[in-house]
Amino acid sequence: MRGRIARSTLTAAALLLSASPRAEVATVAVAANFLVPMQTLATAFQDRTGHELVLVPGSTGQLYAQILNGAPFDAFLAADADRPARLVDNGLAVGGSRFTYARGRLALWSADPGAFDDRGIERLTGGDFRHVAIASPELAPYGAAARQVLEQLDVWEALRSRTAVGQSIGQAFAMTATGNAELGLVALSQALAYDGPASYVTVPPEFHEPIEQDAVLLDRGADNPAAVAFMAFLQSGETRRIIRDAGYL
Repeated sequence: MRGRIARSTLTAAALLLSASPRAEVATVAVAANFLVPMQTLATAFQDRTGHELVLVPGSTGQLYAQILNGAPFDAFLAADADRPARLVDNGLAVGGSRFTYARGRLALWSADPGAFDDRGIERLTGGDFRHVAIASPELAPYGAAARQVLEQLDVWEALRSRTAVGQSIGQAFAMTATGNAELGLVALSQALAYDGPASYVTVPPEFHEPIEQDAVLLDRGADNPAAVAFMAFLQSGETRRIIRDAGYL
């Protein structure tokens, strides 16, 4: 029943995004790459509706495993399309509620403002660095994309001993920001949001498979007005502008 009414429910919620007479709280599991724009969206959503969002960031694989194990999340913003689809198939998410909210982009980033000079991602082929940080290819879609980039450059095997792997793209970025790795294949949104001295080059999209990031309303959130309203808000024109400005397609 919930799967058949999900789209009409979200449509109705989209028409009712004015301040709610009774504020509710929804817990949203969000892929680490999207945490910064999600914080902006959560503030805008609360200002618009009065509802509050509790954000739980992590790698897509970690969050997916937590949902399978009964974690009390109302909605899931993943960094891929596969795991939200599996949650629908397994009866843990509302059928018809899944949609692509962003398409991710990779950047090769460094806390050194002069890291690239006139070089692009070919810096990875030069070998004049100790470590490059990536997210886990098994747990994080951005990590899988980073591996594809290194394979495209034919340096995956050569750099195995110099690749620092974080459980999430957030950890990969932190390792690069602290200097534990001179270079990091991170989300472009993270590079744009960083306000300290740094440099980056955008990775050409043809170097990896598209990073389709899907959102889904979890079964626990189907009766939560805040969760339903947020899923509608996530598809609004205001939200899409914020997402584009944050470095996503």
